[in-house]
Amino acid sequence: MPSIRTKTPFIWYELMSSDHAAAFTFYSRVLGWTKAQNEFASPEYTIVNAGPFNVGGLMTLPAEACAAGAKPCWMAYLGVDDVEATIARITKTGGKLVREPSDIPGVGRWAIVTDPHGAHMIVMKPVSNEPLPHVPDGTPGTVGWRELHAGDGTQAAQWYTEQFGWDVVQEMDMGPMGIYRLFSTGSGQAEGGIMTKMPQAPAPYWTFYFNVDGVDAAVERVNSAGGQVLMGPHQVPGGQWIAYIADPQGAMFGVLSARR
Repeated sequence: MPSIRTKTPFIWYELMSSDHAAAFTFYSRVLGWTKAQNEFASPEYTIVNAGPFNVGGLMTLPAEACAAGAKPCWMAYLGVDDVEATIARITKTGGKLVREPSDIPGVGRWAIVTDPHGAHMIVMKPVSNEPLPHVPDGTPGTVGWRELHAGDGTQAAQWYTEQFGWDVVQEMDMGPMGIYRLFSTGSGQAEGGIMTKMPQAPAPYWTFYFNVDGVDAAVERVNSAGGQVLMGPHQVPGGQWIAYIADPQGAMFGVLSARR
């Protein structure tokens, strides 16, 4: 299949939680988020800001999702030009449609899909055609890295580049962990990585790392706010420091900083 020319960006991040109000309290303490004041805010959905920038939304898992076995998790939205055409390409190449397309008035049309190995994502055609605001690199509280723990890293890198026009900008040999592929969605700079998941991971998944002012200080805030540090802090190639976290409801995410 020929590569799709359009570069598909990440446009939004969403936490589906068993208690989104408690989750907001946790993330506000750890990442400094505030509630956005706009017409889309509701008791069921909290839009959060890092300083002047929208980061994403927090919502309580729907009852039907819980009944199907869904657990608290972070998901990303990818901005597409045509939801139905994107679904057709994805399902033709081994991915699956999880939730049929629907419209959010004033926001956009969306659907939940998976890649061929089962990692979930949301595709959306926004109502607005305005470009995303520029967020300076390293802005605390914003997403600084996106990471796919894939069923097969080689196959996944090829699939995402074909489906979404991404570029693999660097490959790093991580020894027993395999090849770590850095990708760009159009900026030319690495925005995330793709690797084969560890054998103990039950299924492929996307995870997201949020910028902080220092990893050690962030870890202290995580512990005092009731979260759990699953891994780190440790330094990664390129010099940044990371830690991997579970929030009090069990959703996993990372923090990263240029300094420990």
